[in-house]
Amino acid sequence: MQDTSLWFPYAQMKHLEVNYEVETGEGPYIQLTNGMRLLDATCSWWCMIHGYKHPDITEAIHDQADKLSHVMLGGLKNGPAVALAKKLVEITPNGLNHVFYSDSGSVGMEVAMKMAVQFWQNQGLHRKFKMASLMRAYHGDTTGCMSVCDPEEGMHSLFSGLLPKHHFAPAPTAVFDATAEEVAPDIAALRQVFEQHHEEIAGFLVEPLLQAAGGLNMYSPIYLQEARKLCDEFNILFIFDEVATGFGRTGKLFAAEYAAVTPDIMVLSKGLTGGYIGHAATIATDRVFDAFWDDDPSKAFMHGPTFMGNPLACAVALKSIEVFERDNYLEKIAVLNQLLKDELLSFQHDEVLTTRVLGATAVIEVKNASSLAGIQDFAAQRGVWLRSFGCYLYTMPPYIITPEQLRKITQVMKAWFDR
Repeated sequence: MQDTSLWFPYAQMKHLEVNYEVETGEGPYIQLTNGMRLLDATCSWWCMIHGYKHPDITEAIHDQADKLSHVMLGGLKNGPAVALAKKLVEITPNGLNHVFYSDSGSVGMEVAMKMAVQFWQNQGLHRKFKMASLMRAYHGDTTGCMSVCDPEEGMHSLFSGLLPKHHFAPAPTAVFDATAEEVAPDIAALRQVFEQHHEEIAGFLVEPLLQAAGGLNMYSPIYLQEARKLCDEFNILFIFDEVATGFGRTGKLFAAEYAAVTPDIMVLSKGLTGGYIGHAATIATDRVFDAFWDDDPSKAFMHGPTFMGNPLACAVALKSIEVFERDNYLEKIAVLNQLLKDELLSFQHDEVLTTRVLGATAVIEVKNASSLAGIQDFAAQRGVWLRSFGCYLYTMPPYIITPEQLRKITQVMKAWFDR
């Protein structure tokens, strides 16, 4: 009988064989115990933007661990937590001025939802306790987050009896460079949801421009601009889940910049620390924060993760942002984006439905998920770590990857269909 002491995610354990064990990593490569060296095309679930064993980040971990690895944020503060909050206020869209920490993207989104509900509760609006979300959305695997993921095609239908019911608008269909006229039907559908349910909707959650785990749907910045207007019209907080899109994945530091809008609440994780330590930030505007600023103790925000403001994680995040800015990552991403477009946008095959690219993200969508069975081992034998999901074969590489290394990834992706 196989060893089942380690329980793997999203996998039926009975027949699971995991033949690859990572021993170390460096740059864009992971080194396996069997001697194989693989280019990581998935950035370890999209977070290792600096690659592995980056010397500056490794040094920051050692330096902070020598001083203080953890201390509670309750009644105490620490230098890295204060400095990171100031830095995030500086680099995020104008108006996001207040940072609340947690330890993962899912928890960061839970914080955002609780913040939105209590925002209205503190003002005496007790009916506004539901969320609006999008079909094809994915916001995490915790209970609250599951309830705002796609309820039909998502992975959480098993738990439908447990989950609170929220409101869903159709996923945007107008592509990234669509015209306002092409976006109009998407906005009309959203308006209909708001018109019917705005009195009980506290917040509208979106993954801006890139619905990641819901199928890598890429849509127009105009949708965000018009949704911002609707949220203002119907008195709904606009919440951006930039867990996957933040820190350059779409081609700008934050996806919000394409639309030149400021959400009421923004959630960051993954690239925040370059994947080196779990950490998240939920960032709010003055309007949101001021609803909690009161002489009444019961109006304080009622949340407090044990590891929030962890000084080790905050020090790593500060160094990650420093490296991102110092080494001109946005210029690197622009180069990767052009290569991905050149390599994949014109790719055609009988099994392929479509291809699309945004920033340092590219996907080949197939007509039937069965046509991707075996791609993981196929790619590994050719020196690349690829993982498909559903009908999607994608790459979200680390930003330090060279054009030659990225071209190897795209060539393996295409070779699968010509094998």
